[in-house]
Amino acid sequence: MRTTSKVSFKTFEDLEVHKLAREFRKQMYEVSRRLPASEKYDLASQIRRAAVSLTNNVAEGHGRYHFLDQLRFLLLARGSLEELIDDLNVCADEHYLLAEEIEKLQELGWRVHNLINGYGRYLRNRKANAATPLHEDSSSYENGGGQDV
Repeated sequence: MRTTSKVSFKTFEDLEVHKLAREFRKQMYEVSRRLPASEKYDLASQIRRAAVSLTNNVAEGHGRYHFLDQLRFLLLARGSLEELIDDLNVCADEHYLLAEEIEKLQELGWRVHNLINGYGRYLRNRKANAATPLHEDSSSYENGGGQDV
């Protein structure tokens, strides 16, 4: 893992949004492994694709130079995240997981959602104040709920 400084991020792996999204991805992969065999090529496969898309899009957006590209990939990540949260609804409806487990996973998903929204606001604010560096300290967006990207 790369080190983080107070002034700037070195890689996408230093972003708090990526760290939490990665944890959520791992937990969703575990969910996909526990689904019934009848879901192996349907729901389980869909969960794995959306989970990878979540973190891949955060990473790819971070690697883009232009502000609008960064936001576009962040929005794609958010779409994949919401898909995963809905996949948990399917798991609840079909009784594939315990309600308490689904609730905990959805709470984690919504925390990731808040970070994505906060990071998007941070990027917009940084664009408005173009003199600031490209990637800054996560404290600007970690408590990101509120307004959407």
